[in-house]
Amino acid sequence: MPLRVNSNLASNSVLRQLNVTTRAVDSGLERLASGLRINRAADDPAGLSVRESLRAELSGLQVNTRNAELANNLLQTAEGSLNEVNSTLIRLRELAVQSSSSTLSDSNRSSLQAEFGHLVSEVDRIAQSTTFNDQVLLTGFGNVVDPASTVVAQSNITGITNVAISGAPSGTFNFVDSVSDSEITLGNGQITQTIAVGTILDGSTVATGTQVVANFDRIGIQVTLAGANVAEATGSFSDGDLTGTQLVINSGTGGSFQIGPSDAAFNRLEVSIPDLRATGTELNLSTVSVDSLTTARSAITSVDSAITKVSQERGNLGAVQNRLSFNLSSTENRIEQIAAAESVISDADIAREITSLTRSQVLQQGATALLVQSQNLQAASVLRLLGFQQS
Repeated sequence: MPLRVNSNLASNSVLRQLNVTTRAVDSGLERLASGLRINRAADDPAGLSVRESLRAELSGLQVNTRNAELANNLLQTAEGSLNEVNSTLIRLRELAVQSSSSTLSDSNRSSLQAEFGHLVSEVDRIAQSTTFNDQVLLTGFGNVVDPASTVVAQSNITGITNVAISGAPSGTFNFVDSVSDSEITLGNGQITQTIAVGTILDGSTVATGTQVVANFDRIGIQVTLAGANVAEATGSFSDGDLTGTQLVINSGTGGSFQIGPSDAAFNRLEVSIPDLRATGTELNLSTVSVDSLTTARSAITSVDSAITKVSQERGNLGAVQNRLSFNLSSTENRIEQIAAAESVISDADIAREITSLTRSQVLQQGATALLVQSQNLQAASVLRLLGFQQS
């Protein structure tokens, strides 16, 4: 290799290697200090893109767990108040049964009526005071059935006495009810369910004096169908009467819980709580009294109906709470797996980084020493060749 004065090629080569090892040392120190393998896009462009996507999904899932826990707290608040409503209704029934006996005089019944009236007012107070984050829960919470729906408005034809919803989304649902097939189909274009009603019908009709429930459990809609001679019914149901009718569910205040990470219907849980005031249309105790033998006996039936409705609603709320518990378990498992995947991409392997850093530091120190030697050795050789130094 020729000797040059203006260009020290060996020194340049050592300097280049020194720069490489210096950058490796800097990168190793940064990874060890941050604990991350990827600190900037240049470290791993593809890995950075995947990591940020996983982080976004992970943050959404973590919020979902809080949403589900808060939703569970809300439902527990409502159910706890309904427990007290149940106890109050049971006391109302005791008063009605007591007043139904001829062992009491009308003056005795007036005292019972005083307590009865106060307890009805207390049920209303409980319903109106049951709140969560300033939202009243028991006077109508979530989606509601539109009374103008043809299936309700034409109850004299359809025989429907009640439509209950528990988690049904808002929208228009259409009935398909062919004659003599003992099946009813209900759907809104996105979700459809067909149920067999042959086992709850007496032939092709509802038995006289009775009511049955067509439960579209996948949709969250329960339709009560009456037979002939049912007091609160304006008509009776026969197989085929529902075809062509519609049920419209309007969006109400609250009742929609986001329990998934994306904007999709299956990531939302719809919960509906009807108006459960004693004077509301569901319990309908505003005109019930125990101030006479006749009214007291009819009050027993009215209070029994109210107890049944409150118990059913508590059952619905309990079912939703169980669903939220399973959702929490599923979400927590997803969080664990996605966090593990994000860690594989993003986190630094400390043992490997220390090994790499030690190697780079040794090379850096060696390159520094060689850079000094390469400069001194070539200069000394030139001077010896010119005779300025003794060999």
